[in-house]
Amino acid sequence: MKVYIYIDESGSIHKNSKTNYFAVGGYFTFFEGKNKITSIYKRCNKSIKDKRNIDLKKEIKSYDMIDNEKIAIFKKIQEVNDFCAIVKVFNKKIMTKEIVESNIFFNYAVKLLFSDCIIPLLNLKKTSEKIEFILSIDTRNIKVRDLKNLEDYLKTEFCLSNFDFRVTYYDSQTNYGIQLADLIVNTFYNI
Repeated sequence: MKVYIYIDESGSIHKNSKTNYFAVGGYFTFFEGKNKITSIYKRCNKSIKDKRNIDLKKEIKSYDMIDNEKIAIFKKIQEVNDFCAIVKVFNKKIMTKEIVESNIFFNYAVKLLFSDCIIPLLNLKKTSEKIEFILSIDTRNIKVRDLKNLEDYLKTEFCLSNFDFRVTYYDSQTNYGIQLADLIVNTFYNI
């Protein structure tokens, strides 16, 4: 079984950041819903750009959208049976230890997203089939040497499970799945 996951973040995890919260999330789907979801989002995105006379090549971030536009997108996307939004929010004020290195904490946050949000929603008790998680993640200023880091981390964390992980990084400007993940996680973050 293949599970397609689109992930972005909101807030800052840098240890010197003054923001109180950090969120990681987006959505997951299966093969049947993957293209349908991005197609719906692409049409909604184009409609917003047409109404506001925004260049089609310009990326619209979630903070550029008004609430009614977000609600309309969420209503359309939720019509797809295989769509599942996932978000994990961290309150940095109540953490007992400081974040030493942002990429390590990001990896940990994604692991919690899996263990707390994704895996419980998959009914894995009924299958012995290998699960292949295909992650698409915003580049988020990742250092080149750390690009393989998350994939290796997840494989190690879930080494006792019949899971495999494939992580690919994209520039959100060219990936509608990542743009939708940004919309989801940023909406939760702002709330």
